[in-house]
Amino acid sequence: MARMTDKVALVIGGAKGIGLAIAERLANEGAKVFITSRRGEDAEKAAKGIGHEVVGIAADASVPQDLAETVERVRESYGRIDALVLNAGLSEPAQIADITPEHFDRHFDVNVRGMVFGLQAAFPAMTGGGSVVLVGSIADVAGYPSYGTYAATKAAVRSYARTWTAELAPKGIRVNVVAPGPTDTEMMAAVPDEMRAVLVAPIPMGRMARPSEVAAAALFLLSDEASYIAGAELCVDGGLRQV
Repeated sequence: MARMTDKVALVIGGAKGIGLAIAERLANEGAKVFITSRRGEDAEKAAKGIGHEVVGIAADASVPQDLAETVERVRESYGRIDALVLNAGLSEPAQIADITPEHFDRHFDVNVRGMVFGLQAAFPAMTGGGSVVLVGSIADVAGYPSYGTYAATKAAVRSYARTWTAELAPKGIRVNVVAPGPTDTEMMAAVPDEMRAVLVAPIPMGRMARPSEVAAAALFLLSDEASYIAGAELCVDGGLRQV
């Protein structure tokens, strides 16, 4: 039997990159999947590409009302959520002298605010327990020049996972983080070649991760195979942070 048969899954930020790869794995493993994107056409295109009756929803992860309405749509369809993935994120370079209030707010609104209010909206629908995966980054403990704001948001994600585990484990809800290293996504494609080379050089496996490899780790954490794992951070980094 597929690992997610008859499970109901919601992937916030599931139209591209890692989120799309996770949504594909969930659908292929039997889940009923809903994905969101700020651009409705991207969500619909991704859902159609995945198949398996995946539903695409237009929702801005930085807007709590959009997140609440998304959860309500899932509840109207199936009455519950079994697996929640909070993936929406952005990463824009700026050194300390160049950080603007707008740069700061964009990152924290999507990368942190979106996760906080996404989980707040969704966990009441997880009445039978379930699993939450936050998509973090190994940047949460690293110092990459020009990516301080991004790294700070991911450190916040890691911290929230610990607190949310303490709060929600008694309700049967597990919260974990999958923390990719540099991953070959559209977001990474926008990074200058010089920075890409700097990021890859220290990776023991000599390459970036593929989105499908991060998705495999997320699937494990979402599945019943990880039933006794909570509050953890699973690094998918080719050994970068491990040696």
